[in-house]
Amino acid sequence: MTQQKISNPKTEVPETPAMNDRDFINDMISTEKYLSSSYSIAMNEASHDALYRDINQIGNETQDCQRSLFNIMFKKGWYSFEAASPDALQQEAQQFQGYTSQLPHNGGPH
Repeated sequence: MTQQKISNPKTEVPETPAMNDRDFINDMISTEKYLSSSYSIAMNEASHDALYRDINQIGNETQDCQRSLFNIMFKKGWYSFEAASPDALQQEAQQFQGYTSQLPHNGGPH
């Protein structure tokens, strides 16, 4: 069975040594992902509640920015996906269920 591709029409960009719109957005999204990861580490290390809240807010804004850039890239056809078959989804769900059954339970509802 052939998987269906999920995509939008590709916005063409000049293929030259100079950076084009896709290159700039790719660079920005990479930076936002790096910053998001760094803010997560900073939150884990923050010893002061107010500092933690500030970093958390900035981190959320950074993740929102990364998501907006992703949406632009998808809309312009620079990202695409293969649609998962129902069988593949079921297999992933079963694998995840197997992982969760291995987690320790703290006496709460299962």
